[in-house]
Amino acid sequence: MGYRLSKITTRTGDDGKTSLGKGRLFKDHARIEALGSLDELNSVIGMVITHCPQDQEIINTLKQVQQDLFDVGGELCPPYRTAVTDEKIAFLDEKITTWNATLPPLKEFILPGGNIKSATCHLARTVCRRAERHLVTLHQGENLNPNILRYINRLSDVLFIAARLLARETENKEDLWHHERNRLI
Repeated sequence: MGYRLSKITTRTGDDGKTSLGKGRLFKDHARIEALGSLDELNSVIGMVITHCPQDQEIINTLKQVQQDLFDVGGELCPPYRTAVTDEKIAFLDEKITTWNATLPPLKEFILPGGNIKSATCHLARTVCRRAERHLVTLHQGENLNPNILRYINRLSDVLFIAARLLARETENKEDLWHHERNRLI
């Protein structure tokens, strides 16, 4: 395989456009927004991984997710090949079921935080939701593989549950949202 990125600084994007396949799109095009959000999500997931050296199951899952996110991005770029399969969604569904079974049920919303691992995972979840919104916008203009939207939706659930698992590793308990009437301050 030859080098994919032999030259990093091309200066071809100085006009506000970027190359995608054989065409050029403005950098604020819905497709580029979606790709950028997926890239940001992958980076934040990398941060979660670096904060969790002892949590091998979570690390392995998130490393697989990072691979899958590149597949999602590849599916959004010419020549548009299908890469997000039912099996990838089933993998996330299995993690949701297994991990959630070990957690107490929620009675209130959770405030993001707990510890650095959990807080970073919550950040990844919110970036995932933004990526999902960008993908929905793109999907409204053209039909995407419906598995892409399913995968990203499930991924935000995986990240939420992982954040809960990571919060329980330390003395820090999950901070629950208290309705305005019940706040102490």
